[in-house]
Amino acid sequence: MKIYSNGLRAKILHAGRPLSLVRSTIDPGLYALTYLGAIALAQAPLLPRDLIALMVMTTVSYPGSIGYRHFNWETTLELILNWIIVVLSVVGFGLLMGLMFPGEVPLFTRNVTARWALFSLATLLVVHSVSPHVAPVLRRLYESQGVLVVGVNEGSVRLAAMIERGEAEGQNLIGFIDDRSGDRLPLAGPQHVLGTLADLSAIINQRNADVIYIALPMVSVPRILEMLEQLRDTTVSIYFVPDIFVSHMIQGRVTNIGGQPLVAVCETPFVGAAGFVKRIFDLAIVVLLLPVLLPVLGVIAVAIKYTSPGPVIFKQRRFGIGGEEITVMKFRSMKVTEDGVTTYKQVTRDDDRVTPVGRLLRKSSLDELPQLLNVLTGSMSLIGPRPHAVAVNEQFRTQIPGYMVRHKVKPGITGWAQVNGYRGGDDLESMRMRTQYDLEYLRNWSVALDLFILWKTALMLVLGDKKAY
Repeated sequence: MKIYSNGLRAKILHAGRPLSLVRSTIDPGLYALTYLGAIALAQAPLLPRDLIALMVMTTVSYPGSIGYRHFNWETTLELILNWIIVVLSVVGFGLLMGLMFPGEVPLFTRNVTARWALFSLATLLVVHSVSPHVAPVLRRLYESQGVLVVGVNEGSVRLAAMIERGEAEGQNLIGFIDDRSGDRLPLAGPQHVLGTLADLSAIINQRNADVIYIALPMVSVPRILEMLEQLRDTTVSIYFVPDIFVSHMIQGRVTNIGGQPLVAVCETPFVGAAGFVKRIFDLAIVVLLLPVLLPVLGVIAVAIKYTSPGPVIFKQRRFGIGGEEITVMKFRSMKVTEDGVTTYKQVTRDDDRVTPVGRLLRKSSLDELPQLLNVLTGSMSLIGPRPHAVAVNEQFRTQIPGYMVRHKVKPGITGWAQVNGYRGGDDLESMRMRTQYDLEYLRNWSVALDLFILWKTALMLVLGDKKAY
């Protein structure tokens, strides 16, 4: 089941095209040029700290992944989110270096950084707003490729739609090849099925096709082998779009061991540099929030202590990354403390176990704040699938397909499921929907998505959560 098939629009990764390198360096170059412009405007000398700032902003923003063929509200939002990440990275790295090496590596000067932040955002918006008018002219600098898609199914239609939107640089959709026709096609469209597999070679020559995307089911191995044999006499580039890529893969990618190609079917998104970025993101946000939240934590602790007997902090064993047990901390909001291992009862509306102060904490999600310590120690992340009590995991791991895949990443204080209204409820359907959202988060993770979830979580803190009891 697709939760938001059009929510986080899929993109084709460009590689090997003549303008790919140029395009991927445009946004990083704009960040660097506007920073140098801010220094010149402030009539300030170029210092070592400025070189560090340039290195950070170009590293974080490279490669520029936002397309130039379209400019709409989605592009604008993505552009602003990426800009926020770059600015926070530069400011945060500068503050960190200043704290670690006081006097040796001074903080970035406020006037230069502030001007650069404004200049860079304005410049990016202007460049991307005019780019749809410039992109068609630039396309004439290199030859476009004609694309044939073999097989009509959900994945191939989605791929064709991305090509027609212009997301596959220099590629134009010619049409589909499928042995079925008319009512036998699994989808209402597409209308431009050009022929069958037997006609493929002739169609390649007639339509001057350069690229073939094979999107046949994995069970069609004999047909695929027969087709590949037919294509040996052509010069087309051939790519596979297996049906397992449509909905079941988590962070699918191609890798190799000793030259042996491997396809990752289920993998964490936080491999290599992505894991480092995720950890730095968590630490930076927590360090920035703690000075503001410490007084709030103190007031809540006092309120709990003097309004109901029991500990201020409630600890419960839950599953973390890799399915290992972790101890999750929360402000105590109930009169009882369940270990979560042998017994766990979901809180319901007007539950008499919840204290008056606890009701306010749960409504605003402030009871989760002690988990910032879990983030600092590394057992949790700010954003990720919510950790469930051990007893809950044991109940649902065999009932919901993919349930344990949630544990490929660290659990989070908040997550994609929670900001989409799936916070409470321990019935099978609620847990199934929550799992589906968690898996979509794993498939589509990005720093921009994490920032968007944080923003929606902040709104929930202010407005309250109707599903929080």
